[in-house]
Amino acid sequence: MTPEILRWPLVLLSFIYFITLNAQTPGITYEEQPNMRVSFTNEKPVIDGKVDEDCWKKGRGAKDFWQLFPTDSIKNPVQTEIFMAYDKYNLYVAAICYSKGNKYIVPSLKRDFRAGGNDNVTFVFDSYNDRTNAFVFGINPLGVMREAIIANGGRERSDFNENWDNKWHGEAFIGENYWSAEMVIPFAALRFKENSTSWNFNAYRFDTQSNTQSTWNHIPQNQLPMSLAFMSKIEFEKPIEKTGSAFTVIPYISGGSTKDFTTNSPTNNTFGIGGDAKIGLSPSLNLDLTVNPDFSQVEVDRQVINLDRFEIFFPERRQFFLENADLFSGFGDQRINPFFSRRIGIAKDADGNNFQVPILYGARLSGKLDNNWRVGLLNMHTQADPDNKLAGANYTVGAIQRKLFSRSNIGFIFVDKENFTSDLTFEPIDPERFNRVVGVDYNLASSDNRWNGRTFYHQMFNSDKNGKMSDRFAHGSTLVYQDREWNFTYQHQWIKSEYAPAVGFVPRNNFFALNGEISRFFYPKNGPVNQYSFGLKSGQTWQPEDGRTDQEFSFSFEGQLKNTGFFNVAINNSYIYLFDAFDPSRTDAKALPAGSSFRNTFVTGFISSDQRKQINYRLEPFFGQYFNGNIKGIEGGLVWRYQPYGSIEMSFNYSDIRLPEPYGSAKLLLVGPRIDFTFTKKLFLTTFIQYNNQVENLNVNARLQWRFAPVSDLFLVYTDNYDTFNSTTKNRALVAKFTYWLNL
Repeated sequence: MTPEILRWPLVLLSFIYFITLNAQTPGITYEEQPNMRVSFTNEKPVIDGKVDEDCWKKGRGAKDFWQLFPTDSIKNPVQTEIFMAYDKYNLYVAAICYSKGNKYIVPSLKRDFRAGGNDNVTFVFDSYNDRTNAFVFGINPLGVMREAIIANGGRERSDFNENWDNKWHGEAFIGENYWSAEMVIPFAALRFKENSTSWNFNAYRFDTQSNTQSTWNHIPQNQLPMSLAFMSKIEFEKPIEKTGSAFTVIPYISGGSTKDFTTNSPTNNTFGIGGDAKIGLSPSLNLDLTVNPDFSQVEVDRQVINLDRFEIFFPERRQFFLENADLFSGFGDQRINPFFSRRIGIAKDADGNNFQVPILYGARLSGKLDNNWRVGLLNMHTQADPDNKLAGANYTVGAIQRKLFSRSNIGFIFVDKENFTSDLTFEPIDPERFNRVVGVDYNLASSDNRWNGRTFYHQMFNSDKNGKMSDRFAHGSTLVYQDREWNFTYQHQWIKSEYAPAVGFVPRNNFFALNGEISRFFYPKNGPVNQYSFGLKSGQTWQPEDGRTDQEFSFSFEGQLKNTGFFNVAINNSYIYLFDAFDPSRTDAKALPAGSSFRNTFVTGFISSDQRKQINYRLEPFFGQYFNGNIKGIEGGLVWRYQPYGSIEMSFNYSDIRLPEPYGSAKLLLVGPRIDFTFTKKLFLTTFIQYNNQVENLNVNARLQWRFAPVSDLFLVYTDNYDTFNSTTKNRALVAKFTYWLNL
C-alpha cells in the first residue's frame, strides 16, 4: 500500500506530468474543411424543409463530407450540403441530404431520437470556441427533432446528454433521391460571447441506405462523430449580438393520487404549483431559478439486477441540473465524484429505499465569463421529512474552471451540505452537522484527441472532530493515449478511510488501486468485419494494513461489423477479499464470512445485430466461477420496430447462481417489455412492465406526453407495483402535470 509519505509527491507529480504532457502535444493532423461563411439576411426563410429561398445561397455552405464509417480515408459517395443564414434574432440552418433511394429508416416520431440505426443529420455548434462544450441540433427525414449538449470534448458517449431541451423549430421534406431540412434556432437558446464573429462547427450524417456515416470536418475512424477536437468554423458576416428573450418562465401545475397498500394508509392526494425561470445575465452566463420544483415528469429508473457489492450509478435526467452540468458534476471520476446532483431531492429511508424529498427552492448560476473562464454556483434547500427522520438541508456548490492550452483546463470545486437539525425534535439519520469538500482537477485533452486524462485531489471536512484530516482525502489520475492503431490507459485511485462526501458518489473508500489497459486495432479490407481489436486489462486494489483485496485480469477480442453490428468476448480472472459478510445470491441465505477470499475465472460476451433491421437484438451471455460457486446467465433485448410509430423492446436479464450448501443459490430474473408508441410528433406513450424476482416485484409504468406547444407539455403518469410473492398490490400512483415554456 502507498505509504502516507508519498501523498503529496504523488499528487504534485501527477499535476506536473499532465501539464507538461499537454504542452508537448502536436497539432491536428486530419484535414480541416474551409470555413463556412454565414450571411446576414432580412429575408426570413419559410421553414418547410424545401431549401428554396435565395438567402441560403448567399454565403458559402458546407459540402464534401468525409466518410467516417466504414472507413475514414475517402469523401463520402452519398453527399450532404449545408447552408446557413442569420438575422438579429435567429440562426437559420438548412441541409440537403442526397440518397440512393427513398427507403429511409425513422424508428418513431418521438423527439430526442438516437442517431444510430436511422437516417438523420446533426449539427454541432461550439459557440464557446473552446472545443470542450457544444450545443447539438438534429433532424430526420420526417422532421422529428432532437437537441442535446456535449461536455468534456465529446470524448465518450456519456458526454452526450439528450435530456437537455430548448425552444426551436425544424421541418423536413422528402424529394426524389434526397431529403432536405430547414431549422430556425433562436440565439436566445444558445450561449456565446457577445459580438462573436465565428464559432467552431461540425455536422454528421447517418445514411442507412448506403450504410455510411459521414462528417463535414475530417474525423479519424477511431473517434466519435461528436468529437469536438475535429471542427472547422462558421464565420458570420457581421458580429452577432445577444437579443431576443433573456427571461424565460416555465411554470407548472401538478396533481396526483398515491396509495400505499403495504401500510393500508389512506390515499394521499397531492397538488403542486411552482416553476423554473431562466435569466440570461449575458450571452454566455445564465441564472436558473426554481421554486417548489416537481420532477414527476421524469421517467423513473428502470430496475436492474445488482450482483455487485456496491451502489449502482443512475444518471441525472432532471432539466434544472443539465445545462453546464459538467461544470458541477465533472470533477473526479465515475467512482470518485464529489458532487452527484441526484443526492439533492432523493434520499434513502431507514430500510435503504429511495424516496423523493421536497425541494423548497434553488438557484444556479453557470456559464462563461470570457473565452478562458467558466463559473458555476448552485444553492438548494430541501424540506425536513419527520416521517423518515430526515432533517432539512441546504446544499451549496461552487466551481470555477480555467482553460489551458488548446482544450485542457484546471478546475476548483467547493461542495457543502448543511443539516438543519433544529427542524426536528429527534436525532436525524445523518448525524453530521455539515459535510464539505474542496478539490482541484486538471483535465487533459490534446488538440488531436490522442491524449486525454485527468488528475485530481479532493479534501473532505465535516463536523466530526475525532477523525484525522489525512484520512479524509481522495486522489486519482487517469491517462489515455489513443491513435488509429493503439489504445493505452493508465489509472490510479487513492481514497482514504473517512472520505465520504455526503453529496458525492463514492461507493467505496479506504483503498489504493492501479489499473491499466492496452488495445491494438485492425482494419481489414475484406470480409464482414469492419474493425477488430485485441485488448489486455489489469487491475489491482490494496487496503491499508490488509494488503491486496481485489485483482482482475482480462483478455478481450471485440469488433464492429460492416452491417453496424458489434461483438465482444472476454476471458476474465479475478480475486476478491471480503471484509464484510456478503450474500452473493441476495436471498437472505447464509452469507459468505468476512475474511474469506476467492479467485474466479469467467467468460463474458456481447453481440448486437444490424440496427437498421426491423427486428434487431443484443445478447450478453456470461458463465464461469462466482465466489465459491458458479454462475451462468444472459442479458439482452429484442426490438421490433413499427415504423414510424414506435417500437416494442423485450429486455431480459437472467442469472443462475449456484453456491455450495449452506450458502444460497438463486435464479434471478428481470424481464419485461418497453413499448414506445408515437401517435404524432406531439403525442407519445411510453410504457414498460418489469418483473424482478430478486425483489419479488412487478412494476408497471406508463407515461402519456402531449407536447401541445414548443417545450410545453401535459403529462399523465401511472405507476403500479405488485408483490409477486403473495400476489398483492404494494403501491399505486396517478400523476398529472402541466408545464408551459414562456419567453418574456
